[in-house]
Amino acid sequence: MMSAITILLIPACVSTKKYQSLQSEYGSLQSKNETILRERDDCKSSLGIANVKVEGLENQLRANKSQMESLQSALDKCLVASSQGNVNISKLVDEINASNKYIQQLVASKNKSDSLNMVLTNNLTRSLNTDEMKDVNIQVLKGVVYISLSDNMLYKSGSYEISDKANATLSKIAKIISDYKDFKVLIEGNTDNVPIAKTNIRNNWDLSALRASSVVQALQTTFAVDPSRLTAGGRGEYNPVASNDTPEGRTRNRRTQIIITPKLDQFMDLIDKGPAKDSASTK
Repeated sequence: MMSAITILLIPACVSTKKYQSLQSEYGSLQSKNETILRERDDCKSSLGIANVKVEGLENQLRANKSQMESLQSALDKCLVASSQGNVNISKLVDEINASNKYIQQLVASKNKSDSLNMVLTNNLTRSLNTDEMKDVNIQVLKGVVYISLSDNMLYKSGSYEISDKANATLSKIAKIISDYKDFKVLIEGNTDNVPIAKTNIRNNWDLSALRASSVVQALQTTFAVDPSRLTAGGRGEYNPVASNDTPEGRTRNRRTQIIITPKLDQFMDLIDKGPAKDSASTK
């Protein structure tokens, strides 16, 4: 009888060791899997940013092509009219060269802005962990960086006071803002369409503006962002990104956006000046 019991116990011991070995391998594979998932998320983020840049360059190429077609059409008309002595071809060539140089300046200025936006977005995405990314949405639209923050993460419930858990995320955003000093920053509060029930807050206009102001003041006082670069604004319930008919839609609409735009002074100066004209062509 004892021999039978001993024989039964020996496989059990071997099975336990094998189980422990498999459990160790499982833990190692699980850790590798988490690393791969993080790398995948980084790749998705980089791909999205690259797609935005490609779309911008394609739009720019179409605009340049249209400009060149217009100039070619004008040149063709001038060549026809030149036989009648009505057009100075040399002057037209000078104007085309000036226009081309002007276009190149505009393109170079826009490319610089797009590149800075990509670097800024990449740096911010890499600084946020997986949990933070659940409450943060980053987009680049028409040369402007939009960082959308959920109200659940930012504020205490039913309040415009910044919650303690928001500080870690805000500190990373503040560092990016401080690093890129040539960018203006607009903090924009948004709500759903449910009326606010607070005696000290009149309506959603007030709530959205107060929440934006709270973020601005946190960036200034807690994280030392230059206040001259900051603007606070509230849009109430009138800038929804989803339907307010569902809880999910209302959650998406309750957000605060940090909108980062490059200073466009030099770009606007180029537009105001227009193509430079050679002095010889004006004679």
